[in-house]
Amino acid sequence: MYRVNDIFYSLQGEGYNTGRAAVFVRFAGCNLRCPFCDTEFDSFREMTGDDIVAEMAHYPARFAVLTGGEPTLQADETFVALLQKHGFEVAMESNGTRPAPTNLDWLTVSPKNREGWLLKAERRIPDELKVVFDEDTDPEAYLPSPLTLHQKPALYLQPCDTGDAGHNARIIQRCIDYIKEHPQWRLSLQTHKLANFK
Repeated sequence: MYRVNDIFYSLQGEGYNTGRAAVFVRFAGCNLRCPFCDTEFDSFREMTGDDIVAEMAHYPARFAVLTGGEPTLQADETFVALLQKHGFEVAMESNGTRPAPTNLDWLTVSPKNREGWLLKAERRIPDELKVVFDEDTDPEAYLPSPLTLHQKPALYLQPCDTGDAGHNARIIQRCIDYIKEHPQWRLSLQTHKLANFK
């Protein structure tokens, strides 16, 4: 049984796959409590893998995004293989503190602390590294050693939404300036907030 907070259909709002229609499976629970988190993930209903697939099948897209909370607390290779068997391309958004399923089609790691996220996620190298950027962020501190990677993830900086428009504007400008000086990074905006969709 899986503890599922929500299953919904929308567009991916941020990062590499921005704009893609996707079926989101939001798992309940997280092993971190980040002060800037804007997601309610404590409530849940218990569902089997087949129950989840049956609900996902109502939607036309076959791109699945496993999110949370922290999906690695529940989603495993068996669950990913079940979705793939039913024709889904499977992506996951993780904080990188726990090993991710090795058979994912796409893995986004958005580390929320610097303490060795890659060492804990090394079973599956991320395709995308998305760092939440605020005025104190040093993005380079999140980069893994080149010796630990067989391929290089796409690098994104996402301005932190503080809830204060003036503060957000300063963060966005600092983020843009940083990327102009460090062009290996790309800007990720939360388009679902800008366009007001879930």
